Amino acid sequence: MAGSLSEAQVEQYRRDGFLCPVDVLTPADAAAHRAALEGNEARYGAGGLPRPISQYYRVNANLVSEAARMAALDARIVDAVESILGPDLLIWGCEYFIKEPRSGKVVSWHQDLIYWGMDGSDHEVTAWVALSPATEASGCMKFVPGSHKQSIVPHHDTFATDNLLSRGQEIAVEVDEADAVAVALQPGQMSLHHGRLFHASGPNVTSDRRIGFVARFIRPDTPKAGKGNDYAMLARGCDRTRSRINVAPPPGSFSPAALALYEEVLAAQSSTLAEGAEAPVGFYQTEAGGS
Repeated sequence: MAGSLSEAQVEQYRRDGFLCPVDVLTPADAAAHRAALEGNEARYGAGGLPRPISQYYRVNANLVSEAARMAALDARIVDAVESILGPDLLIWGCEYFIKEPRSGKVVSWHQDLIYWGMDGSDHEVTAWVALSPATEASGCMKFVPGSHKQSIVPHHDTFATDNLLSRGQEIAVEVDEADAVAVALQPGQMSLHHGRLFHASGPNVTSDRRIGFVARFIRPDTPKAGKGNDYAMLARGCDRTRSRINVAPPPGSFSPAALALYEEVLAAQSSTLAEGAEAPVGFYQTEAGGS
């Protein structure tokens, strides 16, 4: 299989359900990406968009942000993902996971795929790229090696106020913290992880923001999310299945056409991500957080 990862790295990913660190961006690239992100936050933070900018950056950022699209399509990232998934790749969505300085927000132990409507598929990879230092002190991710080999386990919704997940969703089986591995990354480094992998993260007790850029890649034959339309952006190769609506976002950032496309995709995905909830679900918490 083509791609930039070695056979040993691919084997490690398949064994553990994650791989890190992978050097993909230079520190200068990471700093430039962070500057673009924070520049738009400064520009639109006081309004000017139909939704808070944190909403756009937390879900499907690639539809409205040129910087997010360029990062997700960066050959250094896509080459690594191709090593695992093969030559035909779709981007299901991009997000910025931000923990503000001295934030007590956490992310409970969970598996991503339980809420994505993809039936526990093996045909997806999450690429998490650090734009600022992700350390144990700043709330980096923790993984349980090998937990992706299990099927989807039961989860329950806590709706806890200190949990950055949309429903405070948490694995309903005991997770031994002693089994977890902290995934520390420096700006420009990336981790790759499987959607069934048990993962969580703690609070950010540092004086800097913890900023991660995430691109979620899938193969075209990944089971479609939900009963209605699903959307994806072609990253490489071709989509012979056409089970999703392939989108090509307009150039630039936050244009009227991009904002309209964002609303169309959000409406379709919201019903899937809220399915089975016992209380109303805000699509994500307003503080830009996550894994």
